[in-house]
Amino acid sequence: MSRYLYRLARFAFRRRRLVLVLWLAAAVAAIALAQISGGKTNDNFTIPGTEAQKASDVLSAKLPAFSGGQSTIVFATTKGGGTAKVTDPANKAAIESAMTKLKSIPQVSNVVDPFQGKLIAKDQRIALGQVQWSAAAADVKDSHLDAMDDAMKPVRAAGVQVEYNGSVYPGWRVEISEIPELIGLVIAFGVLMVTFGAFAAAGMPILSAIIGVITTLMGVTAVASVINVASASTTVALMLGLSCGIDYGLFILSRHRTNLLNGMTPEESVPRAMGTAGSSVVFAALTVIIALCGLTVVGIPFLTVMGLSAAASVAVALLIALTLLPAVLGFAGEKVAKFTRLPGLGARAEKVARRSAADPDSPAGARWARFVVRHRILVLITGVVLLGALAIPALDIQVGLPSAASQAKSTTQRKAYDLTTKGFGAGFNGALLVVAQNVDSTDDTQQIAGALAKEPGVASVTPLAAKNGVSLTRVIPTTGPNDSATADLVHKLRDDRTRIEGRTGTDILVGGTTASNIDVSSKLSSALPVFLIVVVGLAFVLLTFAFRTILVPIKSILGFLLSMAAALGAQVAIFQWGWGEHIFGITPTETISFLPIIMLAIIFGLSSDYEVFVVSRIKEEHTKNGDARRAVRRGTGLSARVVTAAALIMFFIFVAFMFTDDPTIKAIGFSFAVGVFLDAFVVRLTLVPAVMAIVGSRIWYHPRWFEKYVPDADIEGDHLERDLESGRLS
Repeated sequence: MSRYLYRLARFAFRRRRLVLVLWLAAAVAAIALAQISGGKTNDNFTIPGTEAQKASDVLSAKLPAFSGGQSTIVFATTKGGGTAKVTDPANKAAIESAMTKLKSIPQVSNVVDPFQGKLIAKDQRIALGQVQWSAAAADVKDSHLDAMDDAMKPVRAAGVQVEYNGSVYPGWRVEISEIPELIGLVIAFGVLMVTFGAFAAAGMPILSAIIGVITTLMGVTAVASVINVASASTTVALMLGLSCGIDYGLFILSRHRTNLLNGMTPEESVPRAMGTAGSSVVFAALTVIIALCGLTVVGIPFLTVMGLSAAASVAVALLIALTLLPAVLGFAGEKVAKFTRLPGLGARAEKVARRSAADPDSPAGARWARFVVRHRILVLITGVVLLGALAIPALDIQVGLPSAASQAKSTTQRKAYDLTTKGFGAGFNGALLVVAQNVDSTDDTQQIAGALAKEPGVASVTPLAAKNGVSLTRVIPTTGPNDSATADLVHKLRDDRTRIEGRTGTDILVGGTTASNIDVSSKLSSALPVFLIVVVGLAFVLLTFAFRTILVPIKSILGFLLSMAAALGAQVAIFQWGWGEHIFGITPTETISFLPIIMLAIIFGLSSDYEVFVVSRIKEEHTKNGDARRAVRRGTGLSARVVTAAALIMFFIFVAFMFTDDPTIKAIGFSFAVGVFLDAFVVRLTLVPAVMAIVGSRIWYHPRWFEKYVPDADIEGDHLERDLESGRLS
């Protein structure tokens, strides 16, 4: 592989204008295609194979008026400590008038005002209005939601508090802010400036990564005109595209600059850097791509699209690093080895860079590597105990999809949730929808409603509609949507369906948003072991091929499991137990059900990045001198600075996403940041060299048949170096 990468980089260097034009043309074409296609991300989720999805499909076919999004409007007179009630004549008239206006709004299929539906709290200070939309939540137009909010202005003017909840309501769409990305880019530039001490060197990986991200995101947007692409897909693709793109560029650029400082010309240095460091980048990227594509085994479309979008982003980042970066380095020439004159930055970076190039054993990373090797057993025990302690909270993990209860107290959905709980009980926030098929008469519906009302854990039952042989009944649990008792009730209703159906000859399905969330969590939990086996198995094969030994992949996977467990434990402690309630301004709630599986995909891929970066340098040194512990010291020392910079960039990009109001994004950003930090610094730069120093040369063991039948990928570039020295490759 190293020979092919050498030739590719030499071509890109010499034909740099052509390569640059082609990439810019690709970016422009992607932007144009996105604009022409009119593609937009949306959050129309389908969960094939679940009972809640089957219920939704039946409603779409037989009762389309009740198949769309729902809005709950909460009216309250609890503020200020007065004695006003929603049933006071003026307040009642204002509410009834507002609810009547809603019936004329397009896409509204049904409206139930609080007085018709008898949804008045006992103290008459809280009331609930219900609005049914004919379109899916993501397809309800913002102009129609604005019209709903406008209709409520006279109610507010009368002194009644109005709040919204449900699957769709005014202001429900999460606006994606560009601030986290900008913060991440600024921090990344700062880290690269400290690492390289040169504006040209610091800017190139970022510039290349931005071109790759623009191309990918515009391509994903164009695809969104054909298939459903969740808005979270572009966020994850953006995070990984930026971070991986910068990391890959950083790794290659670091080797290139060392070559320049050792006296090579740019035309000689760029292909050589690509032939050595480039192989590591290829295998690192492939492990990330495999992990992300592994999300397809879960069987949930929005996760499949998210994984494939992020994998495409990483693939483009890899292609950028292998082609555009050499071209840009050709334009830069010697500038990447020229240091800035900024006080305290350029001089220090130049001193470290020249000392590292002349004496690889002198930098701080080399001193850390010597410490780890010298105290390898103590370091190993301490690291494992630390990660094990952090992982303990993960034993108490409770998964679920976030409800309004997890939102900030200042949001309308949280206010509506709390008011509903106060006036009617938490169960009114998590209504279940029971769909009955083959209904012949209203008697069938009434019998089913009566049977449902007798189930333990059911607060109330209300038949909503019947048409085309299908009836719809709303069931209010006694517990909230994220309460484990509600999940038990859903399972019990499904288990008792024969008794509930009785002799009506109907077939019932339990659905609704709450049941759908429970089904998603269950499906994700059952898919997790399969996903882990598939992804880890494929990565094991890839890493075994790269390093030609089974011990390195085993060590890599065990290290990942440690860092993953520790990161998940930290997430549970901060977000589920509530240790970070005041620090991050969050409400303690369940761990997001799709977070563990996404963490497995992304952190496993990124941990493999750092594993390849560190171990490839160790293997390179071992190939040169044959001394296992010296190779660990030298290889870890040579890779420590670049891995530290790469991990810090990734860490800060993820941290930047915590500066949002969305608790889900906060939890994702925190989990990724902690996982990357622990894996890079505790596992890859500490435990990995400690284990390799303990095992010694046996770490590189492989059977004779393996050497005979499996080709050598030459990840360390040893074959390339011999070819260059002998003149066979010129």
